[in-house]
Amino acid sequence: MLFSEFPLAGSTLANRIVMAPMTRSRTSQPGDVPNDLMASYYQQRASAGLIIAEGTPVSAVARGYSLTPGIYTQAHIDGWKKTTDAVHQQGGKIFLQLWHVGRRSHSDIAGEQPVAPSAIKQPDQVYGPLPEGGFGMVETSIPRAMTIEDIEKTIADFVQGAKNAIEAGFDGVELHGAHGYLIDQFIREVSNQRQDQYGGSQQNRLRFPLEVINAVNDAIGADRVAIRLSPLVGEGFKETDSDIIEVTELLLKQLAPMKLAYVHFSENIGDYTEATDSFRQRVRKIYPNPIMVAGKLNQQSAQALLDKGYADLVAFGTPYVTNPDLVERFKHNIALTEFDADARLTLYGGDATGYTDYPAAT
Repeated sequence: MLFSEFPLAGSTLANRIVMAPMTRSRTSQPGDVPNDLMASYYQQRASAGLIIAEGTPVSAVARGYSLTPGIYTQAHIDGWKKTTDAVHQQGGKIFLQLWHVGRRSHSDIAGEQPVAPSAIKQPDQVYGPLPEGGFGMVETSIPRAMTIEDIEKTIADFVQGAKNAIEAGFDGVELHGAHGYLIDQFIREVSNQRQDQYGGSQQNRLRFPLEVINAVNDAIGADRVAIRLSPLVGEGFKETDSDIIEVTELLLKQLAPMKLAYVHFSENIGDYTEATDSFRQRVRKIYPNPIMVAGKLNQQSAQALLDKGYADLVAFGTPYVTNPDLVERFKHNIALTEFDADARLTLYGGDATGYTDYPAAT
């Protein structure tokens, strides 16, 4: 099944192997504009059934990592067209991941005090400008709690980002609702201690995600909209809510009638809980539409998820860093190029080294 076609977003994927979104911090400056180097990187990997381009901030304040591409200016749109054209020339399909990091940012990156559901600091470090020059890991800033006006503006930013993505040639968008970023922050009690209609009860904590999803669906069509979730991963990879599974199941029940492109579960990263068969069976019963799973999969474990009917699409992250021809390697049982210490050093920032210079096997 890995190599079978799959219908998605009004088109057909050549296979069920997905390149997961990965921040690589290679934009042109100033303006964090997608460039020719990025287009080459994605084109090399276009044999994937679907590419999900890296997390892309929908506004300046949505930004939490330096050198990441945006989707809120005309320069961003024009820059991303180079990538979508390059992928489509190879017969590939590509979604853009729409991103708002919320409290996981620094004022020097966001250009203002970061915003979040509540004014609770995330003890974390993000990739940003250093006082002595250059870029490196910096401690997050204390966020301010979002006003209702902030929330309405942010929903509008997601909608405009989705429209911009379609203008830039993307086949659809994935909302980043995982890993302790803004949408996830609203879902979890540990980061959402609001006393208004956006906090408290499980349904109230789902209000913001649902408003974003519905607004983006209305703008570009639900069949071109997806969402990434990580209920089995601690918020910010650390803290876990006691009711996160219940809240996620409640969300899935409300997403099911929308017929989104897919729901994407990110697993096995940071402080995580292993997915059980009973969890996957409950999810499938609640959510009969396309499901994608990512998280340290190999060819065998990915195939097992498909065989059991727990997933329809399987996503790979780090294997795609060093194996641009991952589909072909799987298909012909060719050994993968290892993701080693040198590869890790070139993940963020820099030039073509460790980015576009990994050769195909044949």
